[in-house]
Amino acid sequence: MKETLQHVEQMLDESPTVDVTETFHRFGAILDGLKAKIDARFELTRDPSTEALESYGTYPDGPGGTLAAYSGPEVDWMVRSWLGNPAASFANLHLTVWLGPQIRVPHLGIAMLVWPEGWFYLDSVPRTNLLADGEYYDKYYEPVNDGWLAHREQNPDFEWFTSRAGFIRASLSPTAHCYSFPRAEKNIELVGRLLDEHVDRWLGWVDEAEAVPEADRAALAAADLATRRNIAERDPANVMGVRYFGQETTDRLVRGLWGGDRELPRP
Repeated sequence: MKETLQHVEQMLDESPTVDVTETFHRFGAILDGLKAKIDARFELTRDPSTEALESYGTYPDGPGGTLAAYSGPEVDWMVRSWLGNPAASFANLHLTVWLGPQIRVPHLGIAMLVWPEGWFYLDSVPRTNLLADGEYYDKYYEPVNDGWLAHREQNPDFEWFTSRAGFIRASLSPTAHCYSFPRAEKNIELVGRLLDEHVDRWLGWVDEAEAVPEADRAALAAADLATRRNIAERDPANVMGVRYFGQETTDRLVRGLWGGDRELPRP
């Protein structure tokens, strides 16, 4: 298994400038298909705080993006977003779903990048200490461990991505996918299948989950928010937002990722 150990901006700056618009649209279509499944399962309302972020920047003539966040009775914060300059090698796309405290199912984390090669992240973000809660690990992580190992062993085109930021490495669960890969169609199709299969599995977990006792929900909600905020604020890729749009806009986008300006109530 090969490994990538570089900052996002380093990989972009050391690569030739390539128009990756076609791949950007391909990745976007994959995420939109997954979002449609999620939309069909949950009652969701767009948070008004993100309406002004529907379109920012100068895309397609230059860097741009969009950020839409949603909430509902079962979902604390869902984000569908992208940022970048596809005509000049880079796009960063997100689809994340942070569940409400009524159940303890892991949150859903998905990201796809072009820089100009492909990259993807897929994880079940745990809501407990897995080392202390073996039953939670056995329910949500051990059943997919063999598939996780098989992907590493059977797909030499995929290079494991090791973040240079220790906090980001600590945020990954034992069955997280985090890979760079050539933008060949077979690789994009494989990523699409992995994402599709996991979203189906995750929706099944949601349907089968037991309710969290009312007395435990406030603490779970607080831990979820702290986790979400830390991941958003400490993401090394935020430097690309500053490069394209400046610090003030980037700070607003980061708040959009964790809900810092939210107007809808939390579930």
